[in-house]
Amino acid sequence: MTCEDFAVLDRRDVARRHPLRRPGRGHADNGAMDYPELPGPAFLFDLDGTLIDSVYQHVIAWRSALSHLGIDLSVWRIHRRIGMSGGLFVSALLRETGLSLTKSQIDDLQQAHADAYTEQLDSVRPLPGAADLLAELTGRGVPWAIATSGYARTARSALGMLGLPEDTPMVTRDLVRRAKPDPDLFLAGAALLDVDPRYAMVVGDSVWDLLAARRAGALGIGLLSGGYGREELERSGAFRVYADPEDMRNRLDELGVRLD
Repeated sequence: MTCEDFAVLDRRDVARRHPLRRPGRGHADNGAMDYPELPGPAFLFDLDGTLIDSVYQHVIAWRSALSHLGIDLSVWRIHRRIGMSGGLFVSALLRETGLSLTKSQIDDLQQAHADAYTEQLDSVRPLPGAADLLAELTGRGVPWAIATSGYARTARSALGMLGLPEDTPMVTRDLVRRAKPDPDLFLAGAALLDVDPRYAMVVGDSVWDLLAARRAGALGIGLLSGGYGREELERSGAFRVYADPEDMRNRLDELGVRLD
């Protein structure tokens, strides 16, 4: 099959998935041509470091959990892994330290991290503009959901911090087979909103968020509020990089959100 054949098939596929608003050819009542219309934007938000200021609490929690097993790991090494699944985190640290842990020890390590993080919940705060950003999107009819590598038992506490109801659309680690950098969380979030992931934007603070976004076929938006640098996020595929949710809210027009 030639490149021209693929082009014809692609045009037919677009026409099938996005039929014209009116049959036939010509112009709409307002003088505009009839053409396939794509859906408006939708957003899939990471949680830690994106909506709530909790990255360093997770770092300290992991360090505390590791110390219980006699593992001394520098906090900067831990920070570089925040955002990926707990299982991959443990695999990475075992590779870096040359240590070997049993399945029981790994389970104990992850539970110790969860317990240590829970003890620090009182120090976790929403990031600047997070609640206002979500309220702005809701007010403009823009669909959004939260997709986090965290488990429901800890992630649910963030809803109250953000002033969100219990039925807020959210996908947690409990609900998918694999967490970031696999795309499952964002694919499930898009399904929850009934949107095609190709027309969604993933907002995250880590390279793991952006890798998962690319694998899901979504556009990635980076935030600096989790500690990664602008260049790192851009190299990982971020279309735009903002300081925090407040900065993003002030520039929603750059992401195709109509402000009129």
